[in-house]
Formats: sequence, structure tokens, C-alpha cells
Amino acid sequence: MDKPRQFTKEYSLPKKNHRLLQEKPNASELKEILVNFILDCKRRGFKDSTIETKIQRIKLVVKKGADILDPESVKETIAKAEWMDSTKRAAVRDFSSLYYFLQIEWGKPTYRAQDKMPFIPTEEELDMLISASSRLYAPLLQFLKESGARIGEASKILWIDVDLERKLVAVNHPEKGSRARLCPISEKLRIMIGQLPRPNKLLFRLQKESLRKVFEHMRNRTAIKLANPRLRKITFHTFRHWKGTTEYHKTKDIMHVASILGHKNIHSTQKYIVIENALYSNSFDDEWTHKVCHSIEEEGKLINAGFELVRAVNETTTIYRKRK
Repeated sequence: MDKPRQFTKEYSLPKKNHRLLQEKPNASELKEILVNFILDCKRRGFKDSTIETKIQRIKLVVKKGADILDPESVKETIAKAEWMDSTKRAAVRDFSSLYYFLQIEWGKPTYRAQDKMPFIPTEEELDMLISASSRLYAPLLQFLKESGARIGEASKILWIDVDLERKLVAVNHPEKGSRARLCPISEKLRIMIGQLPRPNKLLFRLQKESLRKVFEHMRNRTAIKLANPRLRKITFHTFRHWKGTTEYHKTKDIMHVASILGHKNIHSTQKYIVIENALYSNSFDDEWTHKVCHSIEEEGKLINAGFELVRAVNETTTIYRKRK
């Protein structure tokens, strides 16, 4: 196992669980700790996006009053935070990585991720937020809707990744071990992107955290204006969940959904089967027109007419449906 990187002489690391300082580190001392931790993470092969997320969570815990060098203070702060257990577990993982580097032992707390169904808005609700956004911001939301990309992936797209002629955008900085991918875009989005200014290399000019602050302010304002509190539940990642759910509903092809979202492991995609079943299983039969097919030619005609596959009865008979 690699030895942790050492600080400057002022931060000579003691053996095991001794405090490095008698008091909380000041701003410059905290900065030195984090800078050296970032260098160590890079040396250990973490991606920049992963390191950025680790540092953000560590800073957030410190902002809530924790002493970064006191494990008990950190545990208490995380426990009191009004976060989901999955977020607390991620924060514990980040501090475990930091304390390994600093050679500080701690009895890390255990949090189990809650199995919770994500919120899936209607397409109309997503379009409400896109329409309420500025011409600089609306293309980002439209892209998240059409591609299902993560906000971190979208925020790193460069102009050289965009092919407006063929209406394609490349996601070349995938996160969480996902695949790089080409995302087809609509004519509407092609026009929106074509009207964006090009002052630098990035397609969307703001960084991820700045984008999130702008989005939350606009979203909350729109929710009040339209008297729709459901809009407050929409986050950047909601667009991804909506895309995965609706694509599976349209195609019933889980491999297709995995390809769109960049998943390498199909297990990550299977949740959209459960979500789709929960959202659409209560549809009444009188809302649909059903057709039975006995040949490939019949199936092709129905697919072209907008019908979707319900199930295969046997090798030669399938049932299709289309909403009335």
C-alpha cells in the first residue's frame, strides 16, 4: 500500500490518532490540507470529477461547523446534517479517504443507502422549466432532457464536441465509470445551441456548482409563479431519470436505455423497468387501441403508425398498442 503524501514541515504527521493542531485549522491551513489531499488523490488515480465532488462534500461538512482534523466532530456534524443516508455514506467515504492520507484513525459510522423511487415529472413540467430559462440556460436543460446526461458530463462539453450539421453532441467526459457516447439532438436544440455565444471552449459557460445555483433559483421562482410545488422536486438528475424511464416505456429495450445513459453495467439500468411499470401499469384499457400481429410485415406497419410492443404471445403472434 502506498504511503500517504506528507505535508510541509508545519504539518509533519504524527503516529496514528493524534491531533495535528491544538485548534481548528485556519483558512490557509485548511487550504494546504486540501491541496495536498488533492495531489494525493491524483497520484492514486482518481478522476478530476471524483476529486472535485470529494472536496465539495468535505468543505460542506467543515462549513457546517466540523473540525476537519477531529473525527468525532466530523461524525457528529454528518449525523446532524439533514441529508439522505446515501449522502451521509458518501461523506463518510470521503473523510475515510482523507484520514487515510493524514494517517488519522477513526471509527467511521455506517449509513445504508435508502431504496427510494426517484421523482419522475411529466414532460410538460420539464418544458415549463426550459421555457422559463434564459436563452443562455435553456439549451442546457433541453440537452439534459434529450440526452439524459449527468450535469457534470454536460458542463464539460466543448464546442469541438458539437456537430450541428449532423445534429450530434459527444459526451467525452463521462462520470461514474460510464461510457463516452454520441447524443443525437433535435432540430429545436440544434437551433438553440447555434444561437449560443462562443467566448471560450466550453459549450455551457458556467461551472457545475454555478449552474446548479442558477437552476435552483429559477426553478423555485417558476414553481411559485405557476403554483406548481412539484417543480421544486426537479433537479438536474431528474432529467436523467425522466429520460431513462420514458425511453424504456417507448422501446421496452433495456439495452437501448443503457446505451443512451452510458451504463456499462445493466444492473444500473434495471431500475427504470421498475419505475416504468409503476408509472404506466395503471393505464386503463379504454385509453389504448390494441392490435395483434402475425407477421413481420404487420409489425413494421404498426411500428411506423406509432404502436408499441406490449408482449409476444408466441413465436408468431405479438400484441401492440397505441394510445387513443
